Amino acid sequence: MIAVLKAKPGMEDHMRAQARSMAEASLAEPGCLSYRNYVDPDDPRAWVAVEEWVDREALEAHLASPHLARSLELSSALLAEPPSVKILAEVD
Repeated sequence: MIAVLKAKPGMEDHMRAQARSMAEASLAEPGCLSYRNYVDPDDPRAWVAVEEWVDREALEAHLASPHLARSLELSSALLAEPPSVKILAEVD
């Protein structure tokens, strides 16, 4: 799964803290293989989260997790626009 996010001006540090918190909580979930956050070096407000899950069931459990719900609540104060989310499948 790839999520593209854009922080509101002045919210970059808050976004960084939120991104770290989400990564830590998600990595503790069963089925989370990796969770990496990236920031655009030319635009510190632009973020990408790249997540890898063992299967669709693990991803669905993550999408229903309390820490993700909490993060989505906080995002209205941090994000300039709704996140763009893309779920991808590995090519065999």
